[in-house]
Parts: sequence; C-alpha cells; structure tokens
Amino acid sequence: MKPKSKILIIAGSDSSGGAGIQADIKTVTTIGSYAMTAITAVTVQNTQGVKSVIPIHPNEIKNQIIYTSKDIKPDAIKIGMLHSSEVVNKVVNSLNIIKVKKIILDPVMVAKGGTRLINYRAIQTLKKKLIKQVSLITPNIPEAEILTDVKINNKEDMIFAANKLINLGAKNVLIKGGHLKSKNVQDIFMNKSDLKVFVSPRHKTRNTHGTGCTLSSAITTYFSCGKSIKKACELGIKYVNSAILTNPKYGKGHGPINHLNSMKINKKFR
Repeated sequence: MKPKSKILIIAGSDSSGGAGIQADIKTVTTIGSYAMTAITAVTVQNTQGVKSVIPIHPNEIKNQIIYTSKDIKPDAIKIGMLHSSEVVNKVVNSLNIIKVKKIILDPVMVAKGGTRLINYRAIQTLKKKLIKQVSLITPNIPEAEILTDVKINNKEDMIFAANKLINLGAKNVLIKGGHLKSKNVQDIFMNKSDLKVFVSPRHKTRNTHGTGCTLSSAITTYFSCGKSIKKACELGIKYVNSAILTNPKYGKGHGPINHLNSMKINKKFR
C-alpha cells in the first residue's frame, strides 16, 4: 500500500503516546498517508497528567517546517500545540514561505488533566494572525470559550461561538461538543454558507486522551486526499468514535484511544 498523500504535523510531543505528535503520526499512517513533523515542545506526561513542558526554540520550529517542506512538499498541514506568541509568529511566517493551501488548526490550550499549554499572548496572536490563514479550526468547548469569550452551555451557544470565530476570519469551524453533558455528542460544523450538526453516541469511558489531536489529524488526512472539508470532518468524527469504542484500556488515568481501528491486517499476519 502506497501513501495517498503527505501531511506535515506541527505540534508538541506526548511521551505517553496517546496525544500530540505521537497520536498524529499514528492517525495519518493508519488512514493511509505519510506523516512528517515539526515538534514545538516536548512534554513529560502519562495518562494521569503532565509533569513538565519543554519548549523547542521558535527558530528551530521554523527550520523544521521549511527544511522538511523544501524536500517533501506537504499536501496538507495539521497544526496543534503552539505554546507562545513567538512560536505562533514563526509558524505564520513559515506558512507564508511554503505556501500550502490545506491547513487544519487544532488550538490546543489545556491538557486532559487541566494543565494549561498556551499563554495569553499566544492566544491573542493566534486569533489575530493564524486563524484567517487556515482552512478549518477545530476547538473543543473550553478552547472555543477562550477564543470567543462566550460561555457555552448548549448547541445554540456553540453556533454563536462558531459565528464569532468566522467573524475573526475563520473559513470553516468545527466546535467539538464532547464537554457538554448530553446523551449524544453534537459537533457543530459551520462556515458562512453552511451549518451541519454531527450527532454521535456518547461512550462511557475515561479513555479519551488524544481525541482532539486524532480528530484534527484524521480530518487533515481525508481533506488532503480530496474529500471536501465537511466530508473530511464527518469521516474524521467516525474514525475517532470507533477509536474510542475500541480503546485498549491502557494506563491508570485518561487512557489513549485505539488508532489502529482503521487497519485491516492481511490474513497471513493474523
């Protein structure tokens, strides 16, 4: 099987393997594409929490992006954890140089255990400079609240917040509804001319570490292969739901999901 497309992932590393660059690479690979990386930070963490975050120098992040893309031009880019204003600026500068059109932004701000992963200045720079350059932004509810100053309690609040993100320059928005207490999970996809509510069953499990990273990488991969942005969101949500349902139950805290759920192993290897 040959890779269907080439994806550059700009994100932080997760030593436990469930989120960040590790989850991104697994997702891109199992869906059938080729993953490249520009690592923005190294985290020391496990399923029970984040012990420390070691940032990579902004210039080295820029160098990773440009040097990699000069040799192997990405078909699409997924952006995750950007921990400082300097990093956001360097990434924006890099994107202007390499000129890739398909870009998905997952505005990673808070780890599953509650550790804050981005500072206030970085959020302002992201809102001012980066949002308008990407094809899609995929915040969860806490992230959407931080970006829009809107308290989200229901679907109508999600739609209102999505409108505010579009007014900030976002072309397409997918607000993930997993943090709301409801029987089903409702994810809101929106742009200036379209509104779609994706409804999924809620699975009762603590093992949802890395769902946001995984979803944005899945969407990036499907989008890079020629699917529309809305169809890529639909397929990405299905991939993550299957990964949650079949999670391997690793760790004592918020365990990882099953990125191998899309893989079909040849009979001779079973």
